[in-house]
Amino acid sequence: MRVSCDREPLSAATPRRLRQASVIVTAALAVLLAGCSSPERLPPVPRADVARAMPLGLANARFFPGPHRDALLAEFEQAVERQRQAQGLGPDAKLPSAEVLAISGGGDNGAFGAGVLVGWTAAGDRPEFELVTGVSTGSLLAPFAFLGPAYDPQLKAVYTTITADDVYRTRGLLNSIYNDAFSDTTPLFEHISKYVDVPMMAAIAAEYEKGRLLLVASTDLDAQSPSIWNIGAIAASGHPGALDLIRNILRASSAVPGFFQPVMIDVEVDGVAYQELHVDGGAIAQMFLYPSNIDPNEIAHRERKAYLILNARDDPEWTDVDRRTLSIAGRAISTMIHYSGTNDLMRIYYNTREEGIDYNLAYIGEEFTKPEVGDFDQAYMISLFDYGYQKAAHGYPWLKAPPFAGE
Repeated sequence: MRVSCDREPLSAATPRRLRQASVIVTAALAVLLAGCSSPERLPPVPRADVARAMPLGLANARFFPGPHRDALLAEFEQAVERQRQAQGLGPDAKLPSAEVLAISGGGDNGAFGAGVLVGWTAAGDRPEFELVTGVSTGSLLAPFAFLGPAYDPQLKAVYTTITADDVYRTRGLLNSIYNDAFSDTTPLFEHISKYVDVPMMAAIAAEYEKGRLLLVASTDLDAQSPSIWNIGAIAASGHPGALDLIRNILRASSAVPGFFQPVMIDVEVDGVAYQELHVDGGAIAQMFLYPSNIDPNEIAHRERKAYLILNARDDPEWTDVDRRTLSIAGRAISTMIHYSGTNDLMRIYYNTREEGIDYNLAYIGEEFTKPEVGDFDQAYMISLFDYGYQKAAHGYPWLKAPPFAGE
């Protein structure tokens, strides 16, 4: 009996299949090549000291939601006090209502979120958010969303002029096996650095001093924990390494495990240098609002309205799956990511309902049908940006519950 070993032909979509399958493939290679050399790194933080590691020596630069729960709550409370000072409110004065924004992952589908934000400006009722959070591509959107309409031109440029060459360089299969990912994201770091510069950092710091918070998430693989980065505090620290750290955080938050190289974050514990290995925050959650172990009413009693931008579809994407290892692995991983986002929407919905927060959701509807040819297809991203823009510019029809909540 003859067994066909014909290879699947390469196409513009090949990087996407590799990215989706990278987690399983990388795990398999790790077992097969356990005896081979790997890229060098400083030692990881010892397990007993994980919660004490401080990037740039800043105690409030980032938080692990579990062990740092009280410190994170204190950061929120201090932000409210800065708001009172900035607005000239006394300690017992009623706080005005606040709007908060969470932006999900979604890769090049982040063009949707960019379009919604810029279209929202055109509609004339885009609020200034007390809190902005982001994961993966949402972390790249978040600084622009945080700083408001003045940064709309840059936001539009980021998501309508980018190509795959601005994001990664493939390493080749053999080189990838002995390295830490299928691709090198130096182009992404350079692209981030083009926009996240000294003036932007200063603007973020100024808003932080007014009591506004900008939080993005990555995943610390050594600690197997979400890492919530306090971008405003880092920007306001005055530390000479602050700008480089912010750029690396944004790169790390978008580092799809196995396909995009991880980012090493330097930390110290008791004067000893270590490195943490960080990847995409979407490895844990596609989006977050407040950490689930914090009730916003613990921070301050006020009316809050939450806006969620999901850079994805809510409906499953049908396809004819090839009976091949990479196709099956890739489809399984993309399915897990899809339903991870679904679960996040439900979790946030029920939490906001319990906490009395008004829930508002935007996502890519099934009426958007333009096909995508490969990763970061510029024509696709421009079309998706325009779709989000037009919906928002004419008054976005925000959903008050996830479409699958049955309510």
